[in-house]
Amino acid sequence: MSSRPRLRHLAVVMSISSAGALPLGCGGSNESLRLTMLNASARRPSNVAVYFTVDTPDGEPVPGLTAESFRIYEDEQPVSVADSSQTILNPEVAAEHYTLLLVDMSGSVSESDDVPVITQSVQAFADRVQKFQKVAIYAFDGSPRIHEIAGFSAGASLSSGAARLDSFRPRDPSTNLNGAILEAFKVLDRRLRQSRAPLVFGTLVIFTDGTDRAGRVTRDQLHEQLDQVELDVLVIGVGDEVDPGELDAIGRNGAIISKDRNQIAASFEDAAARMEAMSRRYYLLGYCSPARAGEHEVRIETEVGGRSGSLSYRFRADGFGPNCDPNRPPSFNVRRPPPPSTEQSSEPADSGRRPW
Repeated sequence: MSSRPRLRHLAVVMSISSAGALPLGCGGSNESLRLTMLNASARRPSNVAVYFTVDTPDGEPVPGLTAESFRIYEDEQPVSVADSSQTILNPEVAAEHYTLLLVDMSGSVSESDDVPVITQSVQAFADRVQKFQKVAIYAFDGSPRIHEIAGFSAGASLSSGAARLDSFRPRDPSTNLNGAILEAFKVLDRRLRQSRAPLVFGTLVIFTDGTDRAGRVTRDQLHEQLDQVELDVLVIGVGDEVDPGELDAIGRNGAIISKDRNQIAASFEDAAARMEAMSRRYYLLGYCSPARAGEHEVRIETEVGGRSGSLSYRFRADGFGPNCDPNRPPSFNVRRPPPPSTEQSSEPADSGRRPW
């Protein structure tokens, strides 16, 4: 799998100052781990919470850290774990994560013997990823629109929806890969805007066995939108016709590529593992500040396997006092970015008529 060090934090623009926190930035260039702050909250009685990710320098997620993995400093003085009651909160109290799995069902796929293994692989992917995120499944062929297989749901309905791929029949056997990606951006954007969570994040995972053949959207148009959207994009490409260079360029957060069609199941499994690790690289760290007034600089540090990293920000503690519960959900204040300006089709993504 290839991966790029630049991470894209997913369809949300933070407004930190209204929560009492002023960002200072991430750790210095000499540090090995990258801690990226997504939002922070400081509120009475003395609750401070920070939502951030931990990654290696090459963009690999660092999952599974505990509250004890982090050291907290206020104004360069350590804040003891006992006094601060620092804890890792369930991120679901502050954020929702959505993944759209876009599956190539053009003629070269739907008329092949690979459909059963693709269906099983999609089901396994959805079963694993839905433990951490809300998942939807869409298919594409040569048509301008993408086709809903299963909406953002959970449990048996998602698995049974994936089974519909077995009987999918393309309306157009061509491959509208570029256009389908832009349509998927629209679907994800609409779903993120419907969420009531303070923070929302979206990921597009694409499976294809080839390249764009329809030409409805040019490569330049696609890459212009890839540069603008704030979504993670992961690509699975399997088959003789895949273009590794192009798929790697589309997969801004990774590309799993094989010319061997026997690697379909293994490639989906790799993608699911990657998604699980990406989901678990998010941390919501809460603690009770000893500060009682004024502005303070906070630094959060961690060290894993000899690598270290940190992030810093400022907050105001005016009116802070006792009786803090570190498990209290934070109060994040965010605003959504403008919708994507994709103009491929004025028609919405297909969520009604079924091509099977």
